[in-house]
Amino acid sequence: MTPYLSSAVNIALPAIGGEFALNAAELGWITTAFLVAAAAFLLPFGKIGDRSGRKRVFLIGIILYTSFSAVAALSPSGGFLIAVSALLGVSGAMIFATGVAMLTSVYPPSDRGRVLGINVAFTYAGLSLGPLLGGVLTHLLGWRSVYLINVPFGLFAIVLVVTRLKGEWRGERGSHFDALGALLSVLTLALLIFGLSRLPSLNGILLLASSIVGLLLFLLRELHTEDPLLSLSLFRRNPVFGMSNLAALINYSATFALTFFLSLYLQYIKGMSAESAGLVLIAQPVLMVLFSPIAGRLSDRHEPRLLASVGMGIMAVMLGLLALADSNTSLVAIVAELVAVGIGYAFFSSPNTNAVMGSVDRRHYGVASATLGTMRLVGQMLSMGIAMLVLTLHIGNSVVTKAVYPQFLKSQRASFTIFALLCVVGVFASLARGKRTPVADGKPD
Repeated sequence: MTPYLSSAVNIALPAIGGEFALNAAELGWITTAFLVAAAAFLLPFGKIGDRSGRKRVFLIGIILYTSFSAVAALSPSGGFLIAVSALLGVSGAMIFATGVAMLTSVYPPSDRGRVLGINVAFTYAGLSLGPLLGGVLTHLLGWRSVYLINVPFGLFAIVLVVTRLKGEWRGERGSHFDALGALLSVLTLALLIFGLSRLPSLNGILLLASSIVGLLLFLLRELHTEDPLLSLSLFRRNPVFGMSNLAALINYSATFALTFFLSLYLQYIKGMSAESAGLVLIAQPVLMVLFSPIAGRLSDRHEPRLLASVGMGIMAVMLGLLALADSNTSLVAIVAELVAVGIGYAFFSSPNTNAVMGSVDRRHYGVASATLGTMRLVGQMLSMGIAMLVLTLHIGNSVVTKAVYPQFLKSQRASFTIFALLCVVGVFASLARGKRTPVADGKPD
């Protein structure tokens, strides 16, 4: 449900912008509001899941996500839709923070990579369905149907959890919840993305400076509280955990806005319908679905850092090639590059998730899952922040029309170049994590 909607909404953005007269930066906020809220609440919900029950938090998240999907379909304005997107992000955080932790709790270390690979494949199946189904729905029934179709899927998921998912999983019974740390993490992440979206203005600089202050206060709080929201010792004493999370942060910073840009590129520059653009964009997630289980199984037998580094390297090369795209670039070339990006993504994501979850003991599964999820969502936020900053610098607040198509292409070229360079840095971060630790083989700290 969650990956489907994130990719389907990107296809529907031109239609949403047409109805509500939103400019490119405002359209970006429909996606960014979800990411800000999800990233801000992931760690708190990961901790709550460890204390109160991961299945309970997971189920409440699905109920709320289904409800807010219905509300989004009734949006009377762009501002309302952005606000509901933030609420979808909060409920999505409840799902993200607990799903992987439950899987890791159930399966033994020898099967962890395979199981997480299957989980990643289903995530990418949602991403695959998004452009295709979102394009067809937008073309035939309008953009509101993109949100509305989530409701029956959500109701079915609720029934599955209630009737088929037996038992409960906790990690830290009776532990204290760090409410102040949770508040500081929410404020810090919100200030960060708001600041990025307003650069290079003075307000943007002040908001970014405030986010740095918030980060320092959060770190001080976590260092000096008895039961921290985020155990910084996991980063200090566990290089596999720390560098794997850093690699995830860099990877998602470099890749998430790819679909956002290409959706606009295919529909504005290439003149394609939403349905046709969805068929092109489906190339990337389909390859993720096919190769993620393979990469996951390989990471049970081989060093995850090598597999993930190869995957990141492939993405760096393909992003560099996509930076060269212009109005004359053939669709065959775009599809071929998206296919390669999908393979690279699969070889990064499953092994990297296996490395993170295999580097901690059972009582930290919720926090580890939430931390990795936070890196993913903060990376996605940064990716959209870079995209919105570059678009603002080249286009300003103008609605995307033929008059600004050349500026849009410059924005896309600059952004993809930045993303390719980030992936190069990510390769080195991935290699620097070192070999898997004894905990990765199932032995407790």
